[in-house]
Amino acid sequence: MQFLMMLLVSFSLFATTKKEVVYGEDNRVDVYASTQSAYVEYSRATAAMVPNILLHATGKETIIRSASLTERGICADQKFAAQPTAARCSGFLISENVLVTAGHCIRNDADCKINRWIFDYKIDHADQVKVKVPNKSVFTCKKILGRMFEENDGTDYAVIELTKKVTDRRPLTFRKSGKIEPGTSLVVIGHPSGLPTKIADGAKVRSVNDKFFVADLDTFGGNSGSAVINTKTGEVEGILVRGETDYIDNEARGCKEVNTCLQDDCRGEDVQDITHVTVIQTP
Repeated sequence: MQFLMMLLVSFSLFATTKKEVVYGEDNRVDVYASTQSAYVEYSRATAAMVPNILLHATGKETIIRSASLTERGICADQKFAAQPTAARCSGFLISENVLVTAGHCIRNDADCKINRWIFDYKIDHADQVKVKVPNKSVFTCKKILGRMFEENDGTDYAVIELTKKVTDRRPLTFRKSGKIEPGTSLVVIGHPSGLPTKIADGAKVRSVNDKFFVADLDTFGGNSGSAVINTKTGEVEGILVRGETDYIDNEARGCKEVNTCLQDDCRGEDVQDITHVTVIQTP
């Protein structure tokens, strides 16, 4: 059991091919710090995928235990360094009991069983370093309704049915046809580096491909599966799936720092076009 715990807890959020990065100014903020009421509402439909072994239910609440960014080797002066990093991936609600994430996040029924989907995994004030949520915010995956992960063409999504309905929050709406346009303004909501929910706006679409588009989103490992939302329409345009390297070594300090690019530099972040997630599209 101790070995299994070490394996799960030491799952690297920083050594995966699905890395991301900050472009220009770091626009990530905690939910409580957001001045955009619409974004805060969208964040309520955001869920964190957390290994069961990091959860401890007590009475009406569940305590989420995990190492902080600093404990995982990130320099102590980096943004959110003292916060916990429990989330392995992000997801978002599209109906009362259906959640969407990235295909590389959940591969099979075994992944359904060893993880929970946690809503309200967020920080409520600046000094908070531990997180607990109501037990009613903790959900179990019942089955995978549809999944594709094709590295050759960039397809990367999974659609999950939860064992019970989520009745205390509004699911997100999403694009059902057509294509997003280059230059469209975006906001992404999820769990960068496994952190409690972060909202990051100030991004735009750089280019549009057949099955995904590229944007200058401030996202990190753990954001995989995050909803990428059109700021004008409020609709989900896609699922964050991969991008640039997120942290770089500072050898002099013996820790890692956020990799920062100019707003229009580096490779950009890839977002699975939601209209290609055929299992959720209606005629």
